[in-house]
Amino acid sequence: MALESTLELENNDGRAKSDANLLVAEGNTAGDDDGTKGKVIESVEMTFKDTMIPSWKGQLTLRAFVVSAILGVMFSFIVMKLNLTTGIIPSLNVAAGLLGFFFVKTWTKVLERCGILKHPFTRQENTVIQTCVVATSGIAYSGGFGSYLYGMSDAIASQSSDSDSPTRDMNIKNPSLGWIIAFLFTVSFIGLCSVVPLRKIMIIKFKLIYPSGTATAHLINSFHTTQGAKLAKQQVSALGKFFSLSFLWSFFQWFFVSNEDDCGFQNFPTFGLKAYHNMFYFDFSTMYVGVGMICPYIINVSLLLGAILSWGIMWPLIETQEGNWYKAGLGPSSFHGIQGYRVFLAIAIILGDGLYNFRQSTYNYRNRVVLSAKKQRIKSRSTGSCHRWCEARSYIF
Repeated sequence: MALESTLELENNDGRAKSDANLLVAEGNTAGDDDGTKGKVIESVEMTFKDTMIPSWKGQLTLRAFVVSAILGVMFSFIVMKLNLTTGIIPSLNVAAGLLGFFFVKTWTKVLERCGILKHPFTRQENTVIQTCVVATSGIAYSGGFGSYLYGMSDAIASQSSDSDSPTRDMNIKNPSLGWIIAFLFTVSFIGLCSVVPLRKIMIIKFKLIYPSGTATAHLINSFHTTQGAKLAKQQVSALGKFFSLSFLWSFFQWFFVSNEDDCGFQNFPTFGLKAYHNMFYFDFSTMYVGVGMICPYIINVSLLLGAILSWGIMWPLIETQEGNWYKAGLGPSSFHGIQGYRVFLAIAIILGDGLYNFRQSTYNYRNRVVLSAKKQRIKSRSTGSCHRWCEARSYIF
């Protein structure tokens, strides 16, 4: 059945063979676990084969931009919180697509019950929402709001050990809405100009599969099917439960936090006061727990190992050399003191591993190029000898 449907689409509709291959899954049969053994399951692509693609005005709708603005602000707060604390930002594509589907689907259902719904919610609108939300939160991370934009301000410069330098005023740029907007426009459009040629090379020419984009596309497609809508409803329900628990726990923590005394749930001495002075304490923040659940276990284990080696062993040993290895009396944030050891030792480890990976990738790429060139030469030689043998054979006979 799958082969007949594929041939019919190819001959009658004139579809390309690459599109037909996506429809082969139409003939897959279900197993025993879903109670539909022997039944033909229609693929997601076949579900939308007769659906007309709306025009650009039907895709860039007002409701899509309103939902994008709401979710973009919420996700930007989350990204800024993580950017200023852990520095690890998980991918938010799935969450943006799921919440965008939930909000607009609820919107359209209310309008449908009131009898004033004009246009149904489409996959294209869902993609616009997901793209806008991820772009907004991406700018909050890559725009430098957690690093260099505020690092150039007068408030940060006054905390530096070179705050009394005569060239201090030359190195200060206080944040201002005007130049920040112009800077972000420049950075964003430069990225856009570089993405277009990379898309032509990587996706169109080499036909490479973009993993996160492909997964998000399949996810959004599944949302707009009957079975996928039910699953999305269950996912949003579970998301709402854990969101409520996290919100109530954070609200409860607010009553037991003291920024002046550094005590409470945000600075809980889990391993004792000695470990607390070496920055080993529990924060009880559900956000960090969620980030740890998203990140692969190898990253979590590596971060824990790095924390134990640095804050548990190296920094306390280096602090005992105060007055010998660096001047005594320097603040903990001075780059001429303990902070210099912390930053530059970590950067040296990161750069060393990065250089090794770069050389390894370059070596592997060079080997693949040489091997491909050898295969091409062997192929051309065999083709040339075959042509000469065919010419001699035709001349003899």
